[in-house]
Amino acid sequence: MKNAILVLLLRSFAFLPLRLSRAIGRGVGRLIYSLKLTPVRVARVNLRLCYPELADAAIEALCQQRMLQLGQAFFETPRVWSSSTAWLENKIVAVEGLELLQESLAADPGTLLIIPHQGNWEVIGLWLSPQTKMTSLYEPPKIAPLGRWIKSSREKSGATLVPTDVRGVAGLIKALKRGETTAILPDQKPGANGGVEVPFMGVPVPTMTLVTNLLKRSHSRALLATALREPGGWRLHFLPVNEDLYSDDQVTAVTALNDDVARIVALAPEQYQWEYKRYRGQFDGRDIYAKNP
Repeated sequence: MKNAILVLLLRSFAFLPLRLSRAIGRGVGRLIYSLKLTPVRVARVNLRLCYPELADAAIEALCQQRMLQLGQAFFETPRVWSSSTAWLENKIVAVEGLELLQESLAADPGTLLIIPHQGNWEVIGLWLSPQTKMTSLYEPPKIAPLGRWIKSSREKSGATLVPTDVRGVAGLIKALKRGETTAILPDQKPGANGGVEVPFMGVPVPTMTLVTNLLKRSHSRALLATALREPGGWRLHFLPVNEDLYSDDQVTAVTALNDDVARIVALAPEQYQWEYKRYRGQFDGRDIYAKNP
């Protein structure tokens, strides 16, 4: 019952104009910050780790801005899932690096988009799917009705979804070799045997090898991508990757991946998902995100 109510509530947000949903989101973000809820505590820890040169006041200001962005993302995304391609196209205020994207899409084999958890990553796939054959990994959330909604949203825009298992990865490789496009969110903790430890913004952390393995096996191109929140919609960015990402040495390649993610983060640090516990267990097994670590 609780899950059904949550999905019904999220669906109601889809009827809000984008400007209003973002205003509500900023209000909720201020409340999250003032109540010092878990996202605030986690973001503060991550920001201190990744920006040791910043004074406490600067860290606190960035943390507060992050909560405003988090609230906006929560309230605007249902509208993104529910709206038409024409509506989304109208909300793209600019596309930086469009020529890089067009060149890559025209090449053979395919294009692997590296999309960190920043801005609104749902926008990239939904905007691009009508323009190119797109195959992506999909792991349904625990709330089944929400999973069906997300799945139908991505499929109606033209994307093909494959499971997050060996068969799904094989499907991505075949799709890339056919000249298609796929997208990977690279800044999640990998599963067992799915990553190597390399620095991210100066702090060693397990990092997925999926991206570099896909590139090696498919010989496809990679581009960095993000959809940053701006008044009226989103500004899309497509950037070239570090050439070391194609290195045969795995540590070199995965290090380049994290450096590329950091370059994307630098475009708008307040829009990055700092509330994700990426460094959990990295410091002698301690929970650095606990209230009293």
